Amino acid sequence: MRILSVIALFLPLTIASQNAAAAQDIMGTWSRGDGNARVSVVRCGQSYCATNIWIRDGTAGEKVGDVLVMNVKPQSGAVLAGSAYDPQRKLNLSATVSISGDRMTTRGCVLAGMLCKSMNWTRVK
Repeated sequence: MRILSVIALFLPLTIASQNAAAAQDIMGTWSRGDGNARVSVVRCGQSYCATNIWIRDGTAGEKVGDVLVMNVKPQSGAVLAGSAYDPQRKLNLSATVSISGDRMTTRGCVLAGMLCKSMNWTRVK
């Protein structure tokens, strides 16, 4: 019974630590899977800002300096979820970010989840 009490005491701390690690892991420089963009993800207030720091010539609709503001919170393991705002397009979307080591997958949806797009990323070292 005493062992269960100790486990019950530390389990929430372990989960909180894993969730904090997921939030920390999102920060850094990421290269988009199609090779057309690199972003820098940093804290901006209570949110995360993903700013385009490099765009391949000829990539339509994107430019260096474009920002995506993500209001995502740790969910379970290495998953963050919430919303995002693209001020360039004046677009609100639901957002999910999954992180596994140096790999990240982002998923954004509009129209109540009817139209979604996922993108794979690799951490730039």
